Amino acid sequence: MARSNDPLPWSLFAAGGMVSALLMPVTVVFTGFAVLAGWISEQQFYNLLHHPLARLYLFVMIFLSLFHGMHRTLLTLVDMGLKAMRPLLAVLLYGAAIVGTLWSAVLLVKL
Repeated sequence: MARSNDPLPWSLFAAGGMVSALLMPVTVVFTGFAVLAGWISEQQFYNLLHHPLARLYLFVMIFLSLFHGMHRTLLTLVDMGLKAMRPLLAVLLYGAAIVGTLWSAVLLVKL
């Protein structure tokens, strides 16, 4: 049986799907409703964003969600008939996920 690099993208895809399904709704409710409804003050939210665990939470959520989305996009494009372009698409999409992850890391460190 030939060796393959498929387990790495599939593991990031699965982890990203799980994290997105579990953490994204909590994040949306917290940032979209709790602050706007006045359940927590803007100062409390600001203080929370400066906590290292909150930054780690955001980084993990962004990192895994980006890889999940890019892998899903790659498989969709391949299924739509771009199978011959899969290597190029993989480089572009996973490269975009890596760049987005690095950009989010820089922004979260500067926060």
